Amino acid sequence: MEYIFPRSLQKGDEIRIIAPSDSLKRVGGYEANLSAKNKLESMGLKVTFGEHVNECDLAKSSSIESRISDLHTAFKDKNVKAILSVIGGFTSNELLPYIDYDLIKQNPKIICGFSDFTALANAITAKTGLITFYGPAYSSLKMSGKVGAYQDTYWKKMLTTSKDLILKHSKYWQSGPWYEENAKLSLHDNYWKIYNHGIAEGRTIGGNFDTFGLLMGTNYQPELRNNIILFEFSEGQDWSEMSRHLAAILQSTNNPKALLIGRFPLECNMDEDKLMYVLKKFPILKQIPVMYDVNFGHAQPIFTIPIGGMVTVDTYQKEIIVHKNIN
Repeated sequence: MEYIFPRSLQKGDEIRIIAPSDSLKRVGGYEANLSAKNKLESMGLKVTFGEHVNECDLAKSSSIESRISDLHTAFKDKNVKAILSVIGGFTSNELLPYIDYDLIKQNPKIICGFSDFTALANAITAKTGLITFYGPAYSSLKMSGKVGAYQDTYWKKMLTTSKDLILKHSKYWQSGPWYEENAKLSLHDNYWKIYNHGIAEGRTIGGNFDTFGLLMGTNYQPELRNNIILFEFSEGQDWSEMSRHLAAILQSTNNPKALLIGRFPLECNMDEDKLMYVLKKFPILKQIPVMYDVNFGHAQPIFTIPIGGMVTVDTYQKEIIVHKNIN
């Protein structure tokens, strides 16, 4: 497959906000997310919204027709240079049979999100070769403070520069409802940790593994050979689910190159002993680089990393190098 690294964002470019899963209304609507809009505009970007972005049904999403319409309209619009998901949810995989993948391939552009966006990102890359991005959603850009600065820096560097980028750990991490006005959050020192050392290069797949599993055995499943696997859990998943998800992907993957595990939210009840218990079940993880507590997923802050992009994992330097010059 020929992979397509989309054009980087430039000042003055238009970025379209769409809701492929949950509605903007679920996270408070336009007014509650003005700080995210203001932040993007301070970067020199023009922010516009899909027509149906604020529709909200019983599942806090909207109809397949509405979501497909906004997705297709964004890719058709020559003025739109990037697309950003509102938030995650539970319904993005419903869209996959109705997407015009030829339209996307003929109009390649940045599309970014996380969590339930995993299904959409991996499917688009698998069907078109367009490299997508796993990173902050629109509502996530409201985050401020020390963790927000890390998130914003890597989002901007990843999407606005054409040079290779080295991802490093944040100084702090936090877990909890940062978006609530009176939330009690505490910062913790942050380090990426190593289960097995090594250096490996490969293309990325994965994201949230509860969502990624929905693609297995479908026409939208990505290539499962020679990959760097991204693996993370949301707040609604318990640590005990990790083993079966990890077993499934390792049984399906031919020659995995490395495993990167995102930091678990506190709600998952994961700790070092439990994680080691799971990882030690799989002998192959002593043959490839494995790094955990990495800055992606549902604990804050997160970096932005391509899906389908070529990266090098170096556990000795505790860094991930994103190769933007390799399609």
